[in-house]
Amino acid sequence: MTLPASRPLYLFAFIVCVLLLATAYYMEYVMELLPCPLCLVQRAAFLLIGLTCLAAVLHNPQPRPGRHRAIAARAYAVGVTLLAAFGAATAGRQVWLQHQPSDQLPSCLPSLDYMIDVLPVLEMLTLLFSGTADCAKVTWTFLGLSIAECTLLAFIGFALFGLVQLVRSED
Repeated sequence: MTLPASRPLYLFAFIVCVLLLATAYYMEYVMELLPCPLCLVQRAAFLLIGLTCLAAVLHNPQPRPGRHRAIAARAYAVGVTLLAAFGAATAGRQVWLQHQPSDQLPSCLPSLDYMIDVLPVLEMLTLLFSGTADCAKVTWTFLGLSIAECTLLAFIGFALFGLVQLVRSED
């Protein structure tokens, strides 16, 4: 069985990222669901996955024709896979927080703008990735899944997509 060419698959993955980000902004600005720090990190991961997929579409490297193009094809696949794994880890952390008793959750963080202005970068990133009680709130569900659980599934899908792109060969 031969797989379709990489370019349309990367284009489809890019479109999915755009739709996921559009949904996130719709939820924020229309439904008025404010994103927590972990949600913002997940958005950044989707943005980076989308940009990687767009670069793969524009560059259109093939796994076989030339050595530099084969390396580029693998690089895009590795990039998508690693970014998706990072996003899945972040979403997984949020899902874990959502299933913890409320008395065991860390307190709320100051706003992101304040942390950027006041805290050193490493400390700010540590606080962002640790999550807070805000990250544990389930404010909306779809088919019984929280937003974090839905994004975790999306990141797993992107990781699988990246792995398939990594090991595939075009005949």
